Amino acid sequence: MAKPVLHHVNLMTTRLQEMIEWYGHVAGLEVAHLAPVGAWLTNDAANHRLALISLPDTTDDPAKDTHTGLHHIAFEHASFADMFDSYARLRELGIRPHFCLDHGLTTSMYYGDPDRNLVELQIDNFGDWAKSSHWMRTSPEFAANPIGVFFNPDRVLDAYRAGTSAADIHRAAMAGEFLPDPLPPIGIPPRR
Repeated sequence: MAKPVLHHVNLMTTRLQEMIEWYGHVAGLEVAHLAPVGAWLTNDAANHRLALISLPDTTDDPAKDTHTGLHHIAFEHASFADMFDSYARLRELGIRPHFCLDHGLTTSMYYGDPDRNLVELQIDNFGDWAKSSHWMRTSPEFAANPIGVFFNPDRVLDAYRAGTSAADIHRAAMAGEFLPDPLPPIGIPPRR
């Protein structure tokens, strides 16, 4: 059986320009094509990875919090350093994650875009998809807690800047040493 690879995500929006700017800051997406009905953005050699459609009768969903649908899309950083350097840069721009989780196989930060869609920025804690896939399939720890452990990104950034290795930060996060207070919800980001 042929297994197609995910190419792009398409989001409807009433905030086209704000979404273009936000995804540029957060994931380095640049406009490949802009039209009156939307924009097609990419951050690699693909023609587009994110499409933003903005039709005239599009409206916001006031009950988004209680509707089924997309929970989040994810972008993977190459390294712990890349992700936390990006976190520090975004924090300076006033863009903060809604919540952060160490899932065991990944360390992940979940941001809310201008339309309150969740966007995960992550790293693979194993640095190898085969190893993290094996761990996910066989780990009793993952089976017992597939959501993972919350962490406070400011405390993790401080530990990283103090010279703590990514592996030691991961172990400490999984042990609950960087818990935020209070624990955040993992649903749709609150309205701004």
